[in-house]
Parts: sequence; structure tokens; C-alpha cells
Amino acid sequence: MPVPAPAETSPGTDARPALSAVTEAYVRLTEVLPGLGVTELAPGEAAPTGGGRVAAAKLAAGGPDLDAFLAWDEAQMEEDYGQRARPDVVAGFGLHRYAWPAALLITVPWFLLRRVPRLPVEQVTFQRMPGRISVRVGEFACLPDDAAAVLPGARVVPNEEALRAEVRAAVAEHMEPVLGGFGPRTRRRGRALWGMATDDVIEGLWYVAGLLGEKRRATDELERLFPGATRPYVGSAGFRELTGPNGECLPARDRAGCCFFYTMDPEDTCANCPRNSEAVRIAKLTAEAQATADATTEAAGTEMAGVAASG
Repeated sequence: MPVPAPAETSPGTDARPALSAVTEAYVRLTEVLPGLGVTELAPGEAAPTGGGRVAAAKLAAGGPDLDAFLAWDEAQMEEDYGQRARPDVVAGFGLHRYAWPAALLITVPWFLLRRVPRLPVEQVTFQRMPGRISVRVGEFACLPDDAAAVLPGARVVPNEEALRAEVRAAVAEHMEPVLGGFGPRTRRRGRALWGMATDDVIEGLWYVAGLLGEKRRATDELERLFPGATRPYVGSAGFRELTGPNGECLPARDRAGCCFFYTMDPEDTCANCPRNSEAVRIAKLTAEAQATADATTEAAGTEMAGVAASG
């Protein structure tokens, strides 16, 4: 499934003092992904309302707030593709566009700081445009040698494997009620629904790690986080390498589920779509790698031209 599009504006993280042990991670996240602004709420501060904001607990409830949330996806998909999407496809896109950034609230602090916040749905409010999430961080897990271990709300776990278990538990605590709300609309349940969530958790961090220049480390970390048989998640991290037409290595991933994007545009599937043949996957990954290389070369050329002009 396509990565959620950056917002039309760059909201950034509010300029305010660090409010929790994971503030630094949220600041770094917004620096590399400016379309997603994370605002931490102070103790006693009310969650913002209006402007298209929706509490995660309202999405989990599956009522009128979820209807309004999905109406945006339906309208956007019709505008982009000139056709109405099936209701289950709309719901799948809506779920993806929430779950992908929401999971980052937990996985990015773990990846960058080795701290895992607990964020039940009652503590998260989502604003799709301009791309902002408000969170109230309370309890978090960390390792014994972490300086944050003495802070209020800290829960010390003995080792890295225990911390990985905390990541899986924290994400599941948040996602389970959300999947309960979206599930009937996606016409999926159980393993199929958790397959979608597993893909969003893995691919969200993998993408952000690429922006941080740490995609290789993220691959290793995610393979340890999802070795397989970690219910309710589906399968393993699923990373593997393919060989391109010129012998180059192409990092790939076997997704746990299908987003049904092909029902809108059969030719514009993501490279790792499970419907793709190996040949199609290699062609798409090769094109993506070339586009990235071209963009890097163009950026370097622009920078050099600027240096020459100023010299």
C-alpha cells in the first residue's frame, strides 16, 4: 500500500519544553517526516478538538466519527482515480492511513531511545490534515542502564528481548480496539486484519529509518522484533533481497496482507504487493532505486552549483 502522503503543510512538533522521556524521539521524527507533527499534552491539558481532529477512541468505537473519517478517504480516492472505491477498500485505506503513523508513536522512541511508551487509544488524537497527532505519554518501559529509569512512569525491564516484548504489547494495546472499529468495514477479521496492522508497523518504521539513514539497522531490529509466531501479529518481518538486472541488490519485503489497491489501479501497485510476480517486483524495485539515485544526483548537482555561484 502507498505510504501516506505528506501533509500540505509542515506542522512540526510544537516548540515547548520536553514533556516526557520520548519527546526527543518525536522531535526527530518530525524533522525527517515534516508531514507528521506530534504534540505532547501536558498533565491535565485537554486534548485538542475541532479542525477535523478525531480521538482514536472514537475510531475504535466504530460509529459516526469513523463514518466521517472514512468519508474523507472515499472522496479523495474518487478525486484521484475518477471512480468510487468499494466500501471495504475505503475502510482499508482509512485504517492504513491511521495505523501507519500511530504505530510510529511507539516504534520510533524504541528505535531511537530504547524507550517504549504505552499509548492506549484514550491518549491519542489524530488530525489527518495538516497531519498532526496529539498524545499524552505516561508510563514507558526502558532498560536498567537508561538514565530515564528514575523518572516517574518508568518501568524497567531486564534486557533487549523484554523491551521488544514491550513494543509488541504496546502496539497491540493501541491497535486492537482500533481494528475492532475498522474491522467490520474492511470485511476482514482475525489474521487478515492483523496482517494489515503488522505490515503498517513494520513498513512505517522501515520507511522512517530510511529517512534517518538507518535502514539497515532497522531491518535487523525489525527481524528481531518480528521473528514469527508473535501473536497477534502475522508472520515474520519478511525481509529478503532480490537481484536486479545488473546484479544489484534490491531490498524487498514479503507483505503479510493485501490492501486491495489493485482494485483502483491494477498497474500502480506497490513494489512489494503480494500480487506481483518476482519479475514485476524486480522491475518496480529497480525503477524505485533508479529514481532515488537520480534524485540524489540532482540534489548534489544543485548544491554544487550553489557553491560555485557563491565562490
